[in-house]
Amino acid sequence: MFSQKVAQQSLRRLAVQQPFAMRSMMGASPVAVALGKNMQTRQVASSSNTEDPSQILVKQRLARPVAPHLSIYKPQIGWIGSSLHRITGVALSGTLYLWATAYLVSPALGWHLESASMVAAMGALPFAAKVLLKSTLALPFTYHCMNGLRHLMWDLGRGLTNPVIIKTGWAVVGLSITSAIGLALI
Repeated sequence: MFSQKVAQQSLRRLAVQQPFAMRSMMGASPVAVALGKNMQTRQVASSSNTEDPSQILVKQRLARPVAPHLSIYKPQIGWIGSSLHRITGVALSGTLYLWATAYLVSPALGWHLESASMVAAMGALPFAAKVLLKSTLALPFTYHCMNGLRHLMWDLGRGLTNPVIIKTGWAVVGLSITSAIGLALI
């Protein structure tokens, strides 16, 4: 707003002090510039439409095309891996916050979430249930850790070509599955 006023005042001074310079610059007389009468205007466009204005916008949004971003691209390890990295990060942090909150309020609610009761509950499970539960917790953790190392490598500027991205993506998948199974069997 201030810059517009300064520009307008300087144009008015120029129109008064050097009228011929302004005529060649603007194509208008100095008096018209000083009075602001050579401003460009446009006609108001209106229609005789009697529709509700809020419904016009709704109809325009329904007619708008949807970006086909995921439906036209072939799935690639790069963007699938990046999406899974974010999803596992949110899942792990959300689980941690829920567990920490439950652990903190458990004495007030009479829950037994201390270590001894957790070890006893886990020990009472059959072997297949233990492996399934542990692998369910270990796979997102190992994937997020391995892919985090891959992202750190990218931050150093290493491995940013397409063949290397594909190879490291599949390597992360293989390493995370192998290490998750290893952790689940411990």
